[in-house]
Amino acid sequence: MDYLPIFAQLHDKPVLVVGGGDVALRKIKLLLAAGARVTVLARTIIPSIRALPDDQVICLQAEFGEHPVAGYKLIVAATDIPAVNRRVHAEGQLHNIWVNAVDDPDNGDFIMPAIVDRSPLVMAISSGGKAPVLARMWREKLEQLASQSTQDMAKLAAHNRSLVKSSLSNLQQRRDFWERFFAGPALSLLQSGKHEQAQQLLSHELAGFSVNQGEVYLVGAGPGDPELLTIKAMQYMQKADVIVHDGLVSEAVLELSRRDAERISVAKKAGLHSMQQNDINQLLVQLANEGKRVCRLKGGDPFIYGRGGEECQALKKAGVRYFVVPGITAAAGCAAYAGIPLTHRDYAQTLHLVTGHCQPNGERPDWLALARSRQTLVVYMGLITSEQLSQQLIRHGRSETTPVAVIENGTLATQRCITGNLQHLPDLIRSHDIKSPALIVIGEVVALASELSWFQQHEQHDTPQTTSHVA
Repeated sequence: MDYLPIFAQLHDKPVLVVGGGDVALRKIKLLLAAGARVTVLARTIIPSIRALPDDQVICLQAEFGEHPVAGYKLIVAATDIPAVNRRVHAEGQLHNIWVNAVDDPDNGDFIMPAIVDRSPLVMAISSGGKAPVLARMWREKLEQLASQSTQDMAKLAAHNRSLVKSSLSNLQQRRDFWERFFAGPALSLLQSGKHEQAQQLLSHELAGFSVNQGEVYLVGAGPGDPELLTIKAMQYMQKADVIVHDGLVSEAVLELSRRDAERISVAKKAGLHSMQQNDINQLLVQLANEGKRVCRLKGGDPFIYGRGGEECQALKKAGVRYFVVPGITAAAGCAAYAGIPLTHRDYAQTLHLVTGHCQPNGERPDWLALARSRQTLVVYMGLITSEQLSQQLIRHGRSETTPVAVIENGTLATQRCITGNLQHLPDLIRSHDIKSPALIVIGEVVALASELSWFQQHEQHDTPQTTSHVA
C-alpha cells in the first residue's frame, strides 16, 4: 500500500483551507460534514464560500504566509499553483501539521479518498491519485450497492451498541450476534420502513442469543487465480475465525480471507509433510470444539485429490457440523488456461483424472485402461513419477508420439505450458526444470494447445518434440 487508510476525528477541530475557488468549496463541505471548524485563506474567495455560516467557516482574504498556521490540525491546499502548494507543504512540515494538496500528492502528506457516506457507515476508496477515474467508478458501484436502508441498519446498530455490549461481555459472542443479525431479516424490515419491528427483532434475538457451535467449511480455492474463487468460497473465507490452508493456496487467495482470522499452514509437498493427515483431521475437530468457525482452504477442489472426504469422515465421526464448497479443480482450470479442451468429439470422449501418488500398499493403476487412445489423461502430482508413467503407458499400448503437456503454475501470471510427446515426458520436465505445482495432460487434445492457447503471450520452439508457451 502506498497509503494507509485512516479515518480522522475532526469534530470541533480547526482546519485551514488554502484557496477560495470551487475546489476549495468541495473540500470545505466535506470538512464541515465531519464537524471541523474551517478557516479559508485566499486572496479571492467565491461568493458561495462567503455565504457559508460564520459560525462554521471563517474567511480570511489574504495571501498564504500572511496568516500563521500554528494550531491547525490539518491543512488543505486547494490551489492550482504548484509553487503555493509546495510552500504550504513546507510550512506544514515545519509545524508538524499534515497537508493535503488537492490533485498534487507530491506536495502533501495525505489524500482524501472518494467516499460513500451512509453515516455512521462510511466507505472510502482511493487509487492514491494514480487512477482517479477508476476510483470514481468503484465509488459509483458502492453507491448502488449501499442503499438508504444500509444507513438505517448502521444507525440501528449504533443505537444498540451499548446494549449489546452490556448483554454480551465476550467479544467473540458480540461479533457472532451482529453477524447473525445483519444476515437476518432486519434489512428487509428497514427497507419497508418498519423501524420499530427491526428494533423489536434485535431485542428478541439478543434475549435469545446462544453461543455459536464450532463448524468447518471445506472450501476449494481453485487452481491459483484468485478471480476463479466462487462467491460462496469468498463468503466462508470472510466468515471464518481460522483459516487452515494448504501450501498450494496462493498468498493472493489468502489475502481475500478475513483480516483478523488466524492462519494455520498445513502445507504438504512430495516427500515433505509438515503435518500428517490424521493430525490435520484432529486439528479441525479441536478448533471446531473450541467453538471456532474453521475454513479448511484447499487448492483446487476439496473432493478431487484434496483428501476432503477423509476430513469429512473425521468431522462426521466427531459430531462436528461441516459444509463443502466445490472449487475449480486444477485439471479444468489449468487445461483451460493452456488452451487444451479436456474433451473434444474429434479427439477424446473419455477423461481420466489420476494421481501420481498412491496409498502405500494400495492397488496398482489399471495401465491397460489408462493407455487407451482417444482419451485424455490428467495426472495430478506426477512430476516425480513421470518416468514410470511414460514407460507404463507406452508398454501397455499408448503411442510414443501421443501429445503431452506439462502445465506449471497454471492460471497464474507465471504459468508455463511445455508440450511434447509421451516418449520425451521425463526429459521435458528435467530440461525445463518444471517445479510443483504442475499438472500433466496426456492425449490427442493437447495438439490443440498451439491453436487455442489464449493466456500465454508468446511461443518458443525449443526442440522438434517440445513447444514451450511462456506467460
